[in-house]
Amino acid sequence: MPPDMTLLDLIALGWFLASWVGFTLTQDHLLAGGKLVNQHLKVIRRHWMERMMERDNRIMDSQLFGHTMHSCTFFASTNMLILAGLVGSFGGIDRTHELITSLTFTVQTSRDLFEAKMLLLIVIFTFGFFKFTWALRQYNYCCALIGAAPVRPLPQAVHRRMVENMADALTLAVTALNGGMRAYYFALAALAWVIGPIPFLLASTVVVVVLARRQAFSATERIIREQMDLLEDQAAKDGHSYKNF
Repeated sequence: MPPDMTLLDLIALGWFLASWVGFTLTQDHLLAGGKLVNQHLKVIRRHWMERMMERDNRIMDSQLFGHTMHSCTFFASTNMLILAGLVGSFGGIDRTHELITSLTFTVQTSRDLFEAKMLLLIVIFTFGFFKFTWALRQYNYCCALIGAAPVRPLPQAVHRRMVENMADALTLAVTALNGGMRAYYFALAALAWVIGPIPFLLASTVVVVVLARRQAFSATERIIREQMDLLEDQAAKDGHSYKNF
């Protein structure tokens, strides 16, 4: 451990990791059925797959998949460029260290601690890269599921199970994509560590607050929730619902 790493640095780093892991677990695993954008969209995706199964022509569905896959490719490519820049900075680490620490708003640190901060950013963007590429692969799997989906009529139980399988596979792909995009937010928080441990701690908190607000208290959440309720009301009249999954 760098000799000039203080207790406050360790606390800020621990809070950063706890915030990221805690938020991810809460959003992706612990709040199933909660009043969040991600949970609403799970239901909406099942309605989407229901409508897709009723269509003979599924070009529109494949185009929608294609747009999201392009987003995955873009973020993965951007991640590689960022990683290349961060790794390349180690080639002139002395100059980089001198330049950053000479700024008036950054804290003076040893080279060892500065390298640790840079390595944290590299780890974050590497994690993001793996998330984006895994999301891209899962979207390709979803394309195969959609391509193989039969056209009605089907037994109701088989039809419903196929809809759920395709929607769940799509949700897994979206979850991986969200995990990669979340890495960008927390990378910005980690960047605040060069200013000091207190800004690092505050930035981690701000990122969680911003992400939580968008998930649970934004105008987008309200609109998506209302749309989900409308879809569910119509589905209930047809004798089925996807809300309690």
